[in-house]
Amino acid sequence: MISVSLDHNNYLQPLQFPDRVTVLHKLRNKPLPSTDHFILDVLILSELHQRPAARAVEDIVVYDYKKAAKTPLKPFMVEALTRIWDEQEETKRTSNRQVVELLERLERLEKGTWDKEGAVEKTGIS
Repeated sequence: MISVSLDHNNYLQPLQFPDRVTVLHKLRNKPLPSTDHFILDVLILSELHQRPAARAVEDIVVYDYKKAAKTPLKPFMVEALTRIWDEQEETKRTSNRQVVELLERLERLEKGTWDKEGAVEKTGIS
């Protein structure tokens, strides 16, 4: 059995019908065979407002009710969560590379236009 506790919630935007939401979860740490709980960082996005509506933290505990105690994750759980962790880390590396590439392109664009000698910024004021 898995028990979920929601703590440290941060509500940013009220949600009202007919809004639609997207809920994103991210593993905070890589699971180990001895892990008896794991933490998920949660972001809830409002489609109507096109912005975050809430941030939350879920502490998920694996609990054996017959023993009345926490119990380590089962091997298949560790395997699945490790696979998700690895995918999450690869996505982070890919995204970081893309951000660096975009910043480099932006810098080249700025140097090719705004940073020219004699360039004057047009403010729209005569």
